[in-house]
Amino acid sequence: MVETATSPVSHRVRVALLDRIVRGEWAPGTPLPSEAALCREFDTSRGTVRRALAGLRADGVVVGGRGRPPVVGKVVPAQSLDTLRSFTEWARSEGRVPGQRTLVLDRRSADSATAGLLGLDEGATVVALVRVRTLENVPVMLERSTFVPEVGRHLFGFDTDTGSVFAELARQGVALTSARHTIDAVGANRLDSEALRVPMGAPLLRERRRSSDATGRAVEVADDRFRPEQFSFRIDNAAG
Repeated sequence: MVETATSPVSHRVRVALLDRIVRGEWAPGTPLPSEAALCREFDTSRGTVRRALAGLRADGVVVGGRGRPPVVGKVVPAQSLDTLRSFTEWARSEGRVPGQRTLVLDRRSADSATAGLLGLDEGATVVALVRVRTLENVPVMLERSTFVPEVGRHLFGFDTDTGSVFAELARQGVALTSARHTIDAVGANRLDSEALRVPMGAPLLRERRRSSDATGRAVEVADDRFRPEQFSFRIDNAAG
């Protein structure tokens, strides 16, 4: 197997191993096959296998190394914020099965905070979308998105229970090309508790996001809340 920039073999090996872990074929604490066995199975080099295992370690899915055999750890998927990607696109790239259930899709008046973030007047009409997002049918995130009306109007002709809003907007000619993310923690309110099946006040990982189109105009603001034992974020950087 030849590794290329567009379809690295190490990524395919990593996704295949992750799929076995996610499906429960390898439970936490299970030793992984040896590097030699994985090389034979995937018909690839030891370096490729090591890159795949390093990726799983970076995500916290596999633990061990430095002379210790790798074993399956607690699986908490991590989404990189290095690239702006939809939840659906990220999940599928990781070999996961994303899902969604719409709780709210309506037009409403923007409060002062939302209006300010979107460059609108307070009370202006916006489109609000609230969905429960799942991985393998397990609720992991409550998604709250608010769109400027000329963008949000496209959602009323789209079944928001079927897939990616980002992909649908791109199909309609609206590309979200940049975003600012703020990560913090909050306690679950009543809606969070019911949607994510956690106790009231349980700690949640929160991502607040303002997304812009190709012209630089802010067209979406979001407040997404995640179960921390089910989801995390990863940021890679370097000294500059």
